[in-house]
Amino acid sequence: MRIKLLITIGTLSSLVLLSSCKKGPETIESKEKTGYQGQGKSPVVPTVDKPIQKQWRGVWAFNDSTTFFSNKFDGARLNGVAYDGNDHYTVWITAENTPINVSPWYAFQVWSKEAKEITVQINYQDSRSRYYPKISTDGKNFKPLDSTRFKAINPGEGEFGIKAAPESAELTISVNEKPTWVTAQELYTSAVVKEWVDSLSQKSFIDNYPIGLSKEKRTMHLMEINENTVTKKALMIISRQHPPEVTGFLAMKSFIETISNDSELAKNFRKEHTIFVVPLMNPDGADNGHWRHNMGGIDLNRDWQNFNQPETRNVRNFLVDKDKEYDFVFGADFHSTWDDIYYPIDTTVTGKKGKIIFDWIERIGDRLPQKKTNVSASDEIDPTMVSSKYFYVHHNMPSIVFELGDNTSRPFLKEKGKVAAEEIMKLLMEQ
Repeated sequence: MRIKLLITIGTLSSLVLLSSCKKGPETIESKEKTGYQGQGKSPVVPTVDKPIQKQWRGVWAFNDSTTFFSNKFDGARLNGVAYDGNDHYTVWITAENTPINVSPWYAFQVWSKEAKEITVQINYQDSRSRYYPKISTDGKNFKPLDSTRFKAINPGEGEFGIKAAPESAELTISVNEKPTWVTAQELYTSAVVKEWVDSLSQKSFIDNYPIGLSKEKRTMHLMEINENTVTKKALMIISRQHPPEVTGFLAMKSFIETISNDSELAKNFRKEHTIFVVPLMNPDGADNGHWRHNMGGIDLNRDWQNFNQPETRNVRNFLVDKDKEYDFVFGADFHSTWDDIYYPIDTTVTGKKGKIIFDWIERIGDRLPQKKTNVSASDEIDPTMVSSKYFYVHHNMPSIVFELGDNTSRPFLKEKGKVAAEEIMKLLMEQ
């Protein structure tokens, strides 16, 4: 038999005009309007708790209990399944609440007592097919579905944004008695991230410790890279405020591994700088398979002014405490969007202090000319509802939202993280 997976998506809601990550007005433009130009200014939104609809966790059994679907694992998102006959299934994927950014995360397992192929129709809540499916047979190693097994249905318009995504797609997937994972992006749950943190912390100069609890009482871990206890210069790096934004996390991971390696550049840099890292800002959202929000139903990257959510408060409290003894010289918040793009604060606001960010961007581009990355700088710092503006306004650190494309190749993500780390280390040591 054959299994085809058909993804169909509902009509785009008018309520999803919030940008995928913070987008300031584009004050620095490329001469040619090519590549992803970013999205417009995001509205100020309330960040007090909103209700969350938690998904039911369990196993769906069909065909006289011979074919199964499951969301009983961290990071899963599967809200309903129905059998349509002839090895055809309909799957529903809904958001944790609305209105919400259109980042339709899905992740489920499927298996069968006999080797075969089936057809699955996936219906999203008010979205289109943003994420190209990833496949795994062990839940750890993922690869994109073979393009010969993917067929876009009713392609969208333009190059970027949800309207450019296909309305639906057909996927052909082979299943057997061992579960196959079908996911929007690779799974980096809180447990997987903690494994990476613990592994890197085997180095003598890296420590990790809790800085507080999330809304659902998961521990938020911070890594401290500190080879010289008398250093007074510091960097603040965060990632994954939005659960599906795995490409940003992967670039951040390479960035931190490069700063932590045994090169002479890294060794010398660590003698003068301490690096603080919160690699998973939204552990609840990651483990619950959320499209965007934490368990308070809020976009964390809109809460850096009111601090109604514990995740942002934890980092704020940490920074306020460390600011008494450190001079924060750089801050970066890694995200994902439709394609690689930088969101710094314009030097018309920051003056000479913020120029290092633009020098850094230029150096990265010089070393990676194969992929042009646009810059969308913001000349507004009030309100400070996003992390980078809070970092600058309240801790005087040059800062940036560093965004990677959903479909940027994984080897390039790793290389970009490496190059970005090397160039910021050089620049900061030149100061």
